[in-house]
Amino acid sequence: MAATAIHRFPQHKYVDAVRWLPQLSPFDRFAVLALFDFDSDASSIQIHSLTPNPFSFQPQFSSSLPSRISSLKTSHFLLKPLIVASTAAGSLHFIFADSSYSSLDSEVSVPEGALHSVPASSVDLMDGGVECVTVGEDGKVNMVGVGDSNLSYRRLFDSGGLVSYTAVRWASPMEFATGGYGFSLQWWDQRKPGGPVSQFKGNWDKKMSSGIVHSIDIHPSRKHTCLAGGSLGSVFAWDLRWQQQPIILSGAGNTMVQSISESEVWEVQYDRCIKSNASSSRILPSMICSEDGILAVIEQGEEPVELLAEPCAINSFDIDRHNPLDVICSLEWEAVAILTRQ
Repeated sequence: MAATAIHRFPQHKYVDAVRWLPQLSPFDRFAVLALFDFDSDASSIQIHSLTPNPFSFQPQFSSSLPSRISSLKTSHFLLKPLIVASTAAGSLHFIFADSSYSSLDSEVSVPEGALHSVPASSVDLMDGGVECVTVGEDGKVNMVGVGDSNLSYRRLFDSGGLVSYTAVRWASPMEFATGGYGFSLQWWDQRKPGGPVSQFKGNWDKKMSSGIVHSIDIHPSRKHTCLAGGSLGSVFAWDLRWQQQPIILSGAGNTMVQSISESEVWEVQYDRCIKSNASSSRILPSMICSEDGILAVIEQGEEPVELLAEPCAINSFDIDRHNPLDVICSLEWEAVAILTRQ
């Protein structure tokens, strides 16, 4: 599968993250950008509209945040678009747009220091926007409940700094996975408090023991398999049924698979463009973006398919759930690229 069209839109600000917004109408397409202006040291969330003919990507409205955004997710809540952003100062912001996406409806936030003593490394928002889980390098895991006009939050776990968490992903309304240093992964179940119910230590290769998991994805049809991307171009799967035997899909330190990148894999997502086969034992195809400017599809046992190769880092991307042939990604050199595949 190859990209049939690539559109680049300069932003004149650093694009820390991009996400598609839930589609409330088949005729409206919107995306949200996390922007940082080096000249003014200002951070903002900006919603853009996408129109196909002529193809354009225009800002609709912008909301300022107190510091640089460290993680960005989108969902919907009570039929409203919901954006959640964590910042380098440790605050967490829930931004509700109106149904037309043309203005800010409301915003509620958790202040600095309430959840993390360092920036939240990663947040994930449950589908429907009811609960948000946050993790940080300070070893804290928090649950934030989203109400109509208020937030409630509680500490789920605190490692006391003995373990650092760098990625998180919901698996079900009660379960989620986290990742951290040493290519470690943890599985949590809120019905069993006190810590993770299962752990994976990425010690399959001594040379890679210092690697970091940057991103996690879990497919709804295969909750038992956790997909992870991180240092040295590594992409691997952790199957809870065979807990200490990772399935290596890509990585500079592994000679058994063909690797598409040798640098940090900043984000990994299952490629929803390809229909899943529940009876298959193979890992479902995934998409990755990397520090060395690669956007690619990785499939177990197949050669990687390069969709985009840039002279700068691609630090985030998102596959449109409603139109999975469309992919949006942020280019380090102050631009957004939108790909439409055939």
